[in-house]
Parts: sequence; C-alpha cells; structure tokens
Amino acid sequence: MRTTTARRLSAAALLPVLALAACGSDPGTTGPAGAGGAVTAAAQDVVSGVPKSDAAAALLPEEVRAAGTLTFGASFGAPPTAFYADQATKKPAGIDVDFTDAVARVLGLTVQREEAAFETILPALDSGKFDVGTGNFGVTTARLRTIDFVTYIDDGQGFAVRRDDTRTEPVTDLVQLCGLTVGTGAGTTFETTLNARKDVCAAAGRKPYEVKAFSDSGAVLTSLQQGRVDVLMSTINGLRYQAAQEASGTRFLGEFHRLDVGFAFRKGSKLTPAFQAAVNQLIKDGTYERILRKWGVADSAVKESLISPPEHP
Repeated sequence: MRTTTARRLSAAALLPVLALAACGSDPGTTGPAGAGGAVTAAAQDVVSGVPKSDAAAALLPEEVRAAGTLTFGASFGAPPTAFYADQATKKPAGIDVDFTDAVARVLGLTVQREEAAFETILPALDSGKFDVGTGNFGVTTARLRTIDFVTYIDDGQGFAVRRDDTRTEPVTDLVQLCGLTVGTGAGTTFETTLNARKDVCAAAGRKPYEVKAFSDSGAVLTSLQQGRVDVLMSTINGLRYQAAQEASGTRFLGEFHRLDVGFAFRKGSKLTPAFQAAVNQLIKDGTYERILRKWGVADSAVKESLISPPEHP
C-alpha cells in the first residue's frame, strides 16, 4: 500500500507535465497536442455547437429519454485522454471528455460525470453504479466476456523510456524486456499482457522482467523519472503526448499492439445502439475529426463506430 506522502509526491511530479499540456496544437495539425505552441488545447471548444439527432436519440430506452441523464464513471490521469485542465476548479478536459460531451449532445442527454479509479469502473458497470464507463478502455477478448463497447478511437499499447536511455529499438516482442522492470497502470490491458506472458523470458533462458503496477498515473511517470522502473507501458497516444512535453524527460519507444477504444457498458446494455449512432453522426458531421485534431491524434481515427468488435489480431 502506498502512503499519503507517496501519493502527494507522485502528483507533484506530474504537475509540470499537466501544466505544459495546456499548450495545445493548431487544430489543423496532427502532431501531439502540446508540442506546437501557443494555442491552449483545453480551451478549444469543438463540442458546444453539436446539435441533437432525433434519430439517434430515438434509439435510447424510453426511461433514459425521460430521465435525460446518464451517469458516467470516468478515470482521470494524464493528457490527452482525460485530465484536469485547471486543478483549482477540477475542470475536465481531454479526448474522452470531448467525446462524452459530444455524444451526450447528439442524444440530448446531460452527463453526470463521477471520477473513479480506472480499475474500479468496469466492475461498477455490472453493479449498476455507472451507466457508462470512460477511461481509454481498450477492447480485448477478455473484457468482451463481461463488457460491451461502442468504439470511437483506435489507440493501443506502446512503450516509453527516459530520454537519456540508450534503447532505440521498438519493443515488438516481450522477450526484449527480459531483466528489466516495467512500470504500468493497475487494472489495465498493459498489466494483463505483461503478467500473462512472463514465461517468454524463461523460455528464452533469460532473467524474467518485473512488473510494477500503479493506480496513480503520476506515480508511473515518477517511477521512470527516478529510475525505479526501466520502461513504461501505456497508451500509444498518451506516451506520445507525454514525450512531447520537455518536463516529462521521456521518449516514445514505439507501438506494440493496436486496440479499439470505446465507451464501456454492462453486457447486454440497451444503450449501445444509440451511442453507436451518435458516434457515427459525429463522424458524418465533422465533429469527430475536429476533436481528434484538437488533441493531435488524427491518426487514431476510425471509419465507423462498432459495437463490441473482436480484439485486433
């Protein structure tokens, strides 16, 4: 168990990165938001003008249309996925936030957003605590057994090292990690992938890698900065964004495995058709592209939203 002091130190270490993340990219560029200069990405409003679609809203269950509100369990960490643009006011910003707000406008709903630890959100969907989950949740075979997804972006798994690290080759096989300590987020696909394939080192006659999982995204970064882990495994977009911030001291090492990312629902939820229609409406009217370009992740676009597609091979 980590102490309160450790949590404060990890949060403090992340503050320079979050502050720099307020420097957004030009909406017409596709580089990491924050790498290009003066425009504050979080202040770019690309959502408020999104109109309601009666056709998409008609797909909602009648009781949801009547209530007009859905509860979203949301995980917040580092940009560009979901973070607090203003720590004092706890104003949310990021890819997940913009897509949530845009879909809600298409469906004529009000978002009731509740912050929750990443690893608690999916179990809370089944209990009914949340109607929808957001947290850059990748669509995996294991998750599809208990969760339904409506996809809206293509992200996935990647690696990063300290900027002064001499490693340059992308990790294409986990045997390349043998003998190293790998930091990642608790309850993530990264932790699952790493733990499930630890035997690759023994099979190669090499020392196994060690996995250190953290619930606090700031602690993951701090562990790399302080040399307590050798490599980070996290989202492709998140690591690229982080590496673009001088204060992070990190370097993106490359992609490992692409994954669809989606809104998460309890298995069999009747909300999925409406959400799929809403995302596809955003793609059609151009809002989708504007959100991706705002955050510098245009190369993560999907052609259409799907309901619970199989995991990428």
